[in-house]
Amino acid sequence: MTTVYYEDIEVGDTEEFGEYTVTAEEMLEFAEQYDPQPFHVDEEAAEDSPFGELIASGWHTASICMRLLVEGPLDDQAGMGARGVDELRWHQPVRPGDTLSIHTEVLDKRPSESAPDRGYVDSQLTGLVDGEPVISWVGLGMVARRPEAESE
Repeated sequence: MTTVYYEDIEVGDTEEFGEYTVTAEEMLEFAEQYDPQPFHVDEEAAEDSPFGELIASGWHTASICMRLLVEGPLDDQAGMGARGVDELRWHQPVRPGDTLSIHTEVLDKRPSESAPDRGYVDSQLTGLVDGEPVISWVGLGMVARRPEAESE
């Protein structure tokens, strides 16, 4: 497996990957523990909500997308974590049986001025169901720079 370092990443790079089908059971389990709003945990209440049916917590959707990200491009990246997330948006609700996939695009990169072992890579992540955005955010990643011995 080839390790992807900061120097290997280019602004404009895109990837599409992952596939995860969400079940009603896991939606309920997540929501009961972390986001017990009625339209996430009670099918009858959800029918009377603006959504008309049970929907996944947005935090559950974000967690699934994070898992797909870790199992996808971050799996071979020399990642060092993240500085945060900007512009988190939930565009459409995720429903039982929906299958999520991910699209990423590198928006910006720059070397760290204070830590020469890393660079900052800002990427747009979009979670999709049937090609339509359901969630998006800009991840503010940190990626290790190629060790000197490897670049010679």
